[in-house]
Amino acid sequence: MTEKANPKTKFIFITGGVVSSLGKGLASASLAALLQARGFKVRLRKLDPYLNVDPGTMNPCQHGEVFVTDDGTEADLDLGHYERFSGIPATRHDSVTSGKIYQRVLDRERRGDYLGATIQVIPHVTNEIKNFILSDLEDEDFVLCEIGGTVGDIEGQPYLETIRQLAYELGREHTMFVHLTLLPYIPTAGELKTKPTQHSVKQLQEYGIQPDILLCRSQVEIPQNEKRKIALFCNVREERVIAALDAKSIYHVPMAYSCEGLDNEVCKYFGLEAPAADLSKWEHIADVMENPEGEVKIAVVGKYQLLEAYKSLNEALTHGGIANRFKVKIKWIDAEEIEKHGADQYLSDVGGILVPGGFGSRGTEGKIAAARYAREHNIPYLGICFGMQMAVIETLRHVAGIANANSTELSSDCEPVVGLMTEWDKEGARQIRAKDGDLGGTMRLGAYPCVLQPGSKAFDVYGQKEISERHRHRYEVNIKYEALLKKSGMLITGKSPDGKLPEIVERPEHPWFVAVQFHPELKSKPFAPHPLFVAFVKAAIDNSRLL
Repeated sequence: MTEKANPKTKFIFITGGVVSSLGKGLASASLAALLQARGFKVRLRKLDPYLNVDPGTMNPCQHGEVFVTDDGTEADLDLGHYERFSGIPATRHDSVTSGKIYQRVLDRERRGDYLGATIQVIPHVTNEIKNFILSDLEDEDFVLCEIGGTVGDIEGQPYLETIRQLAYELGREHTMFVHLTLLPYIPTAGELKTKPTQHSVKQLQEYGIQPDILLCRSQVEIPQNEKRKIALFCNVREERVIAALDAKSIYHVPMAYSCEGLDNEVCKYFGLEAPAADLSKWEHIADVMENPEGEVKIAVVGKYQLLEAYKSLNEALTHGGIANRFKVKIKWIDAEEIEKHGADQYLSDVGGILVPGGFGSRGTEGKIAAARYAREHNIPYLGICFGMQMAVIETLRHVAGIANANSTELSSDCEPVVGLMTEWDKEGARQIRAKDGDLGGTMRLGAYPCVLQPGSKAFDVYGQKEISERHRHRYEVNIKYEALLKKSGMLITGKSPDGKLPEIVERPEHPWFVAVQFHPELKSKPFAPHPLFVAFVKAAIDNSRLL
């Protein structure tokens, strides 16, 4: 038994071919933004074929950052694009993996829900995927579902079969297939090659799916005769072969797609009349990015070499720059390099220092050194999650004189300034975790309230007493060190409502030194920059003028 769809809702399925990392997430987010700009209500969903239950235990160097929603779902980084472009908070109903799908199917089998039937990919797995696609919907005009991976991946086949079945069951007037593909340019021949796209579409057709729109990624302009050729051999109307050229920034993509007619073709396909897209907010963002009043350099002292591991952070800094009409130039610094060569060599030329989240001991002394450098040289500092813990440890080591101050995550023989959290409250319910339990899903995840101290920098930044921010961590700063921190010049200015968990620390005598236990970058958007990043970038700009 599968869920029923609202008869007015249209479903758009986005697939990718030829190679991975073409930008399906950005394409999905951009199309959603265009449909919103025409007055439609949209919902975005991601279906990931890998067998992990979620990306929470995956190495960020392999898969990029883990995006966390308000309800505590650990999801693919594409959900960050969805939220940033649409402004719609994602939920657990918007992200699924094969691991979750198979887990649900097997749980049902164990309960006897299938009445003794032999469990198979078709219909049991495909029906479970359908239930995910169709569930928790209200009055959305469009639901955009991105299928992870590349057409031809063996693990993606159940998803392609599912969307084929849905198109049959819902009717082609309610479903559309958008296929993102690559047109490689061969410099020695001076030609764009359409053959990879033809083969990708042919493979999609073998699964019973005929794409309705082709988004063709290319580094160069696509001549009309090439579009005509693609249309003929891929059985797609010529006007629905859409060029997806490299853009100046990801925030230029919605306008670029609109200029190519993507949103017009979607509306025509479904027979919908709607006003032209209002792209004024995207035009404003593009104008600020192309005509900044200046540039500020900010150091990010991290440990992961893959920059996708810091995707939301990178974008939040960009948003802070947009709000200040400045371009933020990020200086990525490996924390281990600071351990080897000292902080001055890497941090003496920056306007601000940011230490982000992370797990494990590698690079931690470099992060502590970065926090110390910011404190001693009056450089604006923003610590996030692990970056807050390192700032607290630095203060207790070098100001309070506790030489062995550390986190129990990093050392069992230390003054446990930061310790493992095994119990906490969430929405009135007691959450209990075991030290040696499974890693997946056992952290303090999702949105939690925080009460701010009036008169603090944090209070001034937010302009309100209580806030809600997203968390992803297992270790907490111990509140018993509050008095010693205050004596050492660091105040705890944000706490959980019961006063037991420090959420924000700052140094009132410093030009701008704020560190938070949560992840503010996850809620920042280009047209609604997070206030912490706006204030931090402004402080970095002011400091740069003194350099």
